[in-house]
Amino acid sequence: MADEQDELMLDHTDFEGEDAAPIDVLEGYFAAHGWTYERRDDEVEARVKGSWTEYELRALWREDDSVLQFLAFPDIKVPDDRRGAVYEAIGLVNEQLWLGHFELWSSSGVLLYRHAAMVGGQDDGTMSLAQAELLVESAVDECERFYPVFQFVLWGGKSPRDALAAAMVETQGEA
Repeated sequence: MADEQDELMLDHTDFEGEDAAPIDVLEGYFAAHGWTYERRDDEVEARVKGSWTEYELRALWREDDSVLQFLAFPDIKVPDDRRGAVYEAIGLVNEQLWLGHFELWSSSGVLLYRHAAMVGGQDDGTMSLAQAELLVESAVDECERFYPVFQFVLWGGKSPRDALAAAMVETQGEA
């Protein structure tokens, strides 16, 4: 995972100037990584390949409230008959998180990670590259860390508690 994190790190000299509007900073961050992205007004979407799947990252900026909502979609759709177990897994997973949370959209069965951040004050509303980097990296890291839990529950036949225990085993060394 350290090598993957190193790939996410950018040279801060690639970004010159002061802090900027959150969507502008995130757009620059995505572009600097060479990720496929699309910008629409106060929203930017990108795609990034993780070790488990490709993630769709989406940021929405509400300037009036100085709130940035950041979503990461780990390409998991939950069938109706597995929703109860996945809701239980989400509850157990969310107990492990300091920032953000996982949720399941009831209308579509899409699983996602969501984090909202107050950015600056009424007059400021800007974001630094370091803040953008932390926001993106923490979302991708949490998706990577807990992706196996949801897969174990959905396709591995494990209970949510067993899935979490199996996914949280830290391996040491290399095989």
